[in-house]
Amino acid sequence: MNLPKYFEDPKTLHLGTMPYRAYYIPFEADKSAFEILETAREDSKKVTMLSGDWKFHYYNNRFEVDEAFIRTEFEAKNFDTIPVPSCLQILGYERNHYTNVNYPFPYDPPYMPDENPCGAYIKKFQMTKEQVDKKNFLNFEGVDSCFYVWVNGRFVGYSQVSHSTSEFDITDFLMAGENTLAVLVLKWCDGSYLEDQDKFRFSGIFRDVYIVTRSKEHIRDFFAKSEVSSDCKQAKILVDIEYFKNLVPTTCLLLEADDKTGSFSEDGKKLLGQAKGNILETKQVSDGHIEFEIDHPKLWNAENPVLYTLLLKTEDEIIVQRVALRRVEIIDQVIYINKVAIKIKGVNRHDSDPYTGAAINQKQALKDFELMKQHNVNGIRTSHYPNSPWFLQMCDEIGFYVISESDIESHGSDAFYHAGHQSTFGDLVQMDIYHEAICDRVESNVRHNKNCGSIIFWSLGNESGYSKAFEDAARWIKSYDNTRLTHYESSIHETGGHKNDTSMLDVYSKMYDSIEKVDEYLNNKDNKKPYVLCEFIHAMGNGPGDIEDYFEKIYKDDRFIGGFVWEWCDHAVYMGKTIEGKDKFYYGGDFGEYPHDGNFCVDGLVFPDRRVGTGLLEYKNVIRPVRAAIQDLASGEIYLENKLDFTNLKDYLIVSYDVICNGDTVESGVIEELDIPAKSGKSINLNFTVPSDGICYLNLNYILKKDRPFLAKGHILGFDQLLMKEGRFRADKDKDNSVTIAGGDIQIEEDERAVTLTGSNFRYVYNKLTGTFDSLVHNQVSYLEKPMEFNIFRAPTDNDRNIRAEWEKAGYDKKIVRVYHTKITSGEETEITSNLAIAAIQMQHIIDIDVIWSIKKNGNIDVKVNAARNTVMPYLPRFGLRMFMPKVFGKVQYFGYGPYESYVDKHRCTYMGKFEQRVSDMYEDYIKPQENSSHYGCHYLNVSDERNNSFEVTGEEDFSFNVSEYTQEELTMKMHNFELQKSDYTVVCLDYKNSGIGSNSCGPELIKKYRLDEEKIAFKWSLSFQG
Repeated sequence: MNLPKYFEDPKTLHLGTMPYRAYYIPFEADKSAFEILETAREDSKKVTMLSGDWKFHYYNNRFEVDEAFIRTEFEAKNFDTIPVPSCLQILGYERNHYTNVNYPFPYDPPYMPDENPCGAYIKKFQMTKEQVDKKNFLNFEGVDSCFYVWVNGRFVGYSQVSHSTSEFDITDFLMAGENTLAVLVLKWCDGSYLEDQDKFRFSGIFRDVYIVTRSKEHIRDFFAKSEVSSDCKQAKILVDIEYFKNLVPTTCLLLEADDKTGSFSEDGKKLLGQAKGNILETKQVSDGHIEFEIDHPKLWNAENPVLYTLLLKTEDEIIVQRVALRRVEIIDQVIYINKVAIKIKGVNRHDSDPYTGAAINQKQALKDFELMKQHNVNGIRTSHYPNSPWFLQMCDEIGFYVISESDIESHGSDAFYHAGHQSTFGDLVQMDIYHEAICDRVESNVRHNKNCGSIIFWSLGNESGYSKAFEDAARWIKSYDNTRLTHYESSIHETGGHKNDTSMLDVYSKMYDSIEKVDEYLNNKDNKKPYVLCEFIHAMGNGPGDIEDYFEKIYKDDRFIGGFVWEWCDHAVYMGKTIEGKDKFYYGGDFGEYPHDGNFCVDGLVFPDRRVGTGLLEYKNVIRPVRAAIQDLASGEIYLENKLDFTNLKDYLIVSYDVICNGDTVESGVIEELDIPAKSGKSINLNFTVPSDGICYLNLNYILKKDRPFLAKGHILGFDQLLMKEGRFRADKDKDNSVTIAGGDIQIEEDERAVTLTGSNFRYVYNKLTGTFDSLVHNQVSYLEKPMEFNIFRAPTDNDRNIRAEWEKAGYDKKIVRVYHTKITSGEETEITSNLAIAAIQMQHIIDIDVIWSIKKNGNIDVKVNAARNTVMPYLPRFGLRMFMPKVFGKVQYFGYGPYESYVDKHRCTYMGKFEQRVSDMYEDYIKPQENSSHYGCHYLNVSDERNNSFEVTGEEDFSFNVSEYTQEELTMKMHNFELQKSDYTVVCLDYKNSGIGSNSCGPELIKKYRLDEEKIAFKWSLSFQG
């Protein structure tokens, strides 16, 4: 097909399109505001929805396209029928392709390869004579990457910017009766250089398509600004209206705000439950500008998203706009909403679904919103492009602080070959040919979404470097909208000698700053801007593990507004089920694509299908609405601090509490009334009694007091666990120690390789070449299926991806044990002492170990370890023992952090307690297998079979353990969870310590205090057998 090469011309961004305007849907004039709110947009008589079944044909390039497809008489016999919106890759027309930084085409801006796949779309639709006699505007809300449009065989126009609405006036192209819409979508265009986001590279018409029918003269655009006085006691709504051609008689009505937050229909398309608001004021528009003044306004915030309702009414149509009154400002480096210093507990969110790709509808978005609210999330960064316009309106209603990001990312310009380490990060955006495109994309974001009050930041884009184009765009935003703040992290990069002017940017934004970098910024008095981490605590795989450390800093300093976790959901594509019924989710490289970045897209707080992971549970409890501390243990007084910014706890939650001793509840109560204002604290006397024996905790649950949108009464918003009395857990405090040590003398047989110890009820075989046991048989029950071993490795987590190379270089995964000396001492107990070292081929010692095994006459064993780590080597993943028990040992009881997986830096979603679980349930099913389901801070472990034969472990100090159906070798070797083969054993890892999780897959190195890097190691465990 002979196409004009607009797709390679940065000066032709759009052809035949209307100027950008705010998103709205007009309805027929006889409807009330609340009827409109409870009506899906496609049910407006002003809208002809074209989403649905379309005819489609895929071509490898534009040269193959049959030019006749644009004609009304064309018979699409060889065309398929596909749904729109959709992604062509998900439908199987192309292989899926995930890449983060690298462009999937040669870097040759603005040109594209001739082999540039195309999709030809055809839609037949009906229009009445009444409709075609009016103005008709064709809207595409999202097409990747660019597209040409024909109506009834005539060329209408061209547009690009994938995540932006393109609107065409097709009035002169329509006829009464059947009409034909033909669209040719190209996979790549010159704009693709600006759309190098970290995601699957989907293409096609992936958002809704519809026609809006209007009168010849009508409201074209409007901007409803909120202006709140400095004392927040008065407010104005300033409405500027732009008309298509001439001013139309317009009545503006303002309805009172409703304190009740609305809920949504199941499909997310209708706003339900709004009370019938009274009219506050009615005004006639005379010059395109009106103002409403409001005394003692009800102000919007993410905790209480109160909205006023504005109606713009002409003779034959009505537009309803929900308006958030809020004041956003910076005072002394602190961001305030309505004179309150806020904290953002946010997430970065892509449009991503394993079944539909980037084609996301309201129902799917509603599920994300529900999960976010249930887990205390209050902020969303639309990474890295604007969302569908209805998405942002839902954010207004539900209550989120939003960074609306422009559809710009070009970090691939820093990935191509060059000598040395010269940075070319901003190479593309420095080009004059892209100046207009950058400004256009920023303007599109702002003009389309300007009436969404949840947006408190306009972001210029992501990871593209900086240039005059961004400076001009920021300057334009400041002149156009003074009610919000500007954001752009990539302004920290200077390229090509350009001296960055960041005066138009309101915040200092960074990604993945370490705790040290956070302190460095906050302690530097020369820094004058608020501080935000637009990406932090990378949530890839098992993680993130350092959330609490960051929020200690966030809560400590008002200049540190908070941050947005990278990222909300795992990106993956659903590929059916295995024979065993296991879901298969594919990531980068699984489709044979090049280049790709593997599973770097599987980096969310929730799994692809929105199963909640422990990372989200951890985040939820770190950002819980209340924090507690014991103030006076003797009198039973605690201190509760309200961490919310606007909400008094009085009508929000109740607190239930339990006094727990040795894992058992000994006292309970409920605090029904908590009159604690936002950002305040209060002492509460619970009059509890501290038990005299055992380890004791006070557990506090923060429980929602009444139903709220997405949250049912009784929902647990978070919890605290406060240590009341230190001690060691005893599984049976009444156990008679005199019984446990009974037994006959131990018979010893020794040869060059082994020591066999036989007692009245046991037979153990100790391996002198490994320093551990090959066999443990007690009361005729075997507890080892294969030899025990010292263990220093773990299946690397995604957050271990950087340190993993050092671990493997040092040979941690290929260890060899050498025992130098073994000594046996008999007496009341039999002691076996071995001196050994762990090393690897071609490597020096990793760790030197002195171990003493004390075998009692009843078969119980004490193990005492003193070890010296070689500090030249990297820190250890873990250190301890690994046992391979018979598969029948499938029950686990423990006292430690549970019931979810827990690590030294990732245990805030767990609590110290007594737990009982099946081994089959002790597994976190990460898409890419890795270390999981360890338990930190343990006092006691019992692994048993159905006949109550059991193996018990206690320690003088806390230890970690992992009981699994999988070996660490299997978890390391397999690339997908559905490929895993269960072990023939129950695998038990007893760890002195397990290094923390961190977020180093993209974030900073693991914080030093969470590394197993001490030089001297000492611990003692008691192992016993029952049954």
